[in-house]
Amino acid sequence: VQLVESGGGLVQAGDSLRLSCTASVRRSNNVGAGWFRQAPGKEREFVAAITRSGISTLYADSVKGRFTISTDRAKITVYLQMNSLKPEDTAVYYCATKERYSPNYRNQEDYQSWGQGTLVTVSS
Repeated sequence: VQLVESGGGLVQAGDSLRLSCTASVRRSNNVGAGWFRQAPGKEREFVAAITRSGISTLYADSVKGRFTISTDRAKITVYLQMNSLKPEDTAVYYCATKERYSPNYRNQEDYQSWGQGTLVTVSS
């Protein structure tokens, strides 16, 4: 599955951005999707995840209450609405899909397909 992210850019602290991740094909065996990010000089970290049904979501503590993950009805596009952005949110954001069930949605090793990333820069 090819994933393409979009929506990144340069914003000021307190602004909002919405990232999109579109799959080239709809896979009936996808069990969920997630967003991860990698800041300069740091390891890639979990941001948010959503189950295929869209009913259950999971967030990193650092973004809880500010970011919202969602999918469209066709389950082809995954969104990450980011509000109240902070300079520490600056990173390359990657979306990923889970194509095999595992109980852990925070581990990047449990995701099989990845996008190329989109850069989000938040200035103070």
